[in-house]
Amino acid sequence: MATATISERELAFLLYEVLDTAGLLRRERYAEHSREVFDATLETARQLAEDLLAPHLREGDENEPQFENGRARLVAPTRAAWQAIADAGFLSAHWEQAEGGLQLPEVVLRAAMSAFYAANVGTAAYAMLTIGAANLLRTFGSPQLRARYLAPLGDGRFAGTMALTEPSQGSALGDIKTYAVPQADGSYRVFGQKMFISGGEQDLTETIVHMVLARIQGAPPGVKGISLFLVPKILPGEHGAADTPNDVALAGLLHKMGWRNTTSTVLSFGEKGGAVGWLVGREHQGLAHMFQLMNEARIGVGVMSASIAWRGFSESLAYARERPQGRLPSNKDPLSPQVKLVEHSDVRRMLLVQKAYAEGSLALCLYACSLFEDQHTHPEPPARAAAGRLLDVLTPVVKSWPARYGAAAHDLAIQVLGGAGYTRDYPLEQLYRDQRLNMIHEGTEAIHGIDLLGRKVLAEQGAGLRLFVDTVRQDAGRASEAGLGDEAAALCAALDRLVEVSAGLAALQRSEPDLGLANATLYLDAFGRVTLAWIWLLQGRAAARALPAASGEAADHYRGKLQAMRYFFQWELPQTHAQWALLARADRCAYDMRDAWFI
Repeated sequence: MATATISERELAFLLYEVLDTAGLLRRERYAEHSREVFDATLETARQLAEDLLAPHLREGDENEPQFENGRARLVAPTRAAWQAIADAGFLSAHWEQAEGGLQLPEVVLRAAMSAFYAANVGTAAYAMLTIGAANLLRTFGSPQLRARYLAPLGDGRFAGTMALTEPSQGSALGDIKTYAVPQADGSYRVFGQKMFISGGEQDLTETIVHMVLARIQGAPPGVKGISLFLVPKILPGEHGAADTPNDVALAGLLHKMGWRNTTSTVLSFGEKGGAVGWLVGREHQGLAHMFQLMNEARIGVGVMSASIAWRGFSESLAYARERPQGRLPSNKDPLSPQVKLVEHSDVRRMLLVQKAYAEGSLALCLYACSLFEDQHTHPEPPARAAAGRLLDVLTPVVKSWPARYGAAAHDLAIQVLGGAGYTRDYPLEQLYRDQRLNMIHEGTEAIHGIDLLGRKVLAEQGAGLRLFVDTVRQDAGRASEAGLGDEAAALCAALDRLVEVSAGLAALQRSEPDLGLANATLYLDAFGRVTLAWIWLLQGRAAARALPAASGEAADHYRGKLQAMRYFFQWELPQTHAQWALLARADRCAYDMRDAWFI
C-alpha cells in the first residue's frame, strides 16, 4: 500500500546512518535533546501529514482558491492543517528557546517538513514561506519589528511571503520598479505591483507579512539600489492585534497547473496613497538580505521536489506490486496466471530509476541541511566557514537537480501505471503537475546554471570548487576502503573531468563571457550528476557497512540502496562523458542559432 509520507526507515537511514544527526546532541545548543526527541518530532509531522494534509490533497486541487470580497478563500481543511502545524510548534521549532522555539536542528526540522510536502505541498507551502520570512526578520529586523511581528509569525497568527517579482520583470531584479518614500516617523510608503507571490492572499491568518523588495526614492540604479521592506497586509493596532487595513490590494489570483491550493497572486501596493512599510536591514542592501530567504527557499524547493518524487515512487511501486499484467517472455502458456507488474524487467527498471532519483535527491537535500546546521552551530569556526562555503556551491544543484529529475521520476511513475496513471483516479497526474513548478520558481535551471558556473565556481579564486572536490575525494577514499572501489574510482575520474572542464570554461568566461556561460545549464546538469553519484556513494557505504548484521526487511533495504547506487554509476554518471565533451569544446550550436531562423 502506498504511503503519503516518506517512510520512517528511509529518514532514519539518512539521518542516523548516512549523516551523523545524533552527533549534534554533543553540541551545547542541543544538550537537552535526544534521539527520542528527534524521532518524536518526525512522528508528529508524519501523523499531522497523514491525518490533516493528505486527505484534502485532491480537494484543494479541484477547488482552487476563490477571489471573494477582495481576498482568497481556501478549502476549509487547509485552516485545520495550518493550525495543527502551528500548534505543534513547527513554524518556530528551530528558534532559540528564549524566542519561544524548541532549538531543533535544521536538518531534523526539514526532514519533518518533508512529510508535509509529500502529503500536500499546496497546503504545506504556507508554512515554508512563513518560516523563511520569520528567519529573515530574525536576522535583519530591528528590535521593534521583531518584537511586533516575530511571535505572531511563530505561533501561526501571521503568515509571511517574499515579494520580489514584478509583472514586467522576472528574474531581472535589478530592473524592479516598486519604490518606497521615507516618512518623518521612520516608516515608508511603498508603491508598485508584485506578481507570482505565493501565499500573497489567504484566509488562514490575521495578517500576511510581505517581505518586499523596492527602491527608496533617489536610490542608485541596478541591484545596488534595492532595499528590503516589511509591509503587512493589515497594520497592527495599539495592542499588537492586526486591525487596520494597509494599502495592499489583491489585484488577482493566477490559475496554475499545479500547487493550486497555494495562492499565486498579483499584489498592488499604494493604490490609495501608499502602503505602510518599514525598512528591514540597511538601505540599498535589500537584495543581499533577501538572498538569505531565497537560498533557504531554494533548499526548501529541493526538499519539496524530493518529497513529491518519493511519494510518486511509492504510489507507482504499490500499484506495480498489486496489478496483475501479462506473463514473462519465457512463459508461453496463455492459461498460466498473470504476474504482477513488478515482475516485468522494464517495470523494475522504471521503478529503480525513480528510486535513484527520489532517494538520491532526498539524501542530497538533507546533506545540504546538515551543512546549514554546521554553518551555524559547529563548535569550530573553520568548520563553520567550510560548511557555508560548500553549501554555497551546492545550493544551485540542491534546488535544480531534484526538481528536474523529480519530474522525470513522475513521468516514469505515470508510465508504470499506464493509462491509469494518466487519469485522476490516482494521484500521480496531480503530483506531476505539482512537481513541474519546482523547475521554475526560486530560479530556473538557467539561472542556477549561470550562478554555479559564473559565480560559485569562480568565487574566492575557486575555493568553493576545490573544497567540493576535496570533500568528494575524501569520501570516495573511505568508500573504497569499504569495498566500493569501482564506484570510488569512477567518481574520482568524473571529478578530474569536472575540474578540467571547469578551468577551461572559467578561462573562456574571461575572454568571451556570453559564450562561456551559453551552456551553463548543461554544466549544472553534469555537475549535478557528479554530485548525486557522490551522494549515492555515501548511501552505498552506509548500506555496505550495515548489511552484514542485518536481516529481513532491513537487509532488503540495504540491498536496495546498493542496487540503486550501482544503477546510478552504471547508467547515470556515464552520461557526463558526452556532456563534458560538449562543454570542453564550448559547443556553439545553440549559441549561434538566430531568432529569424526559428520560422
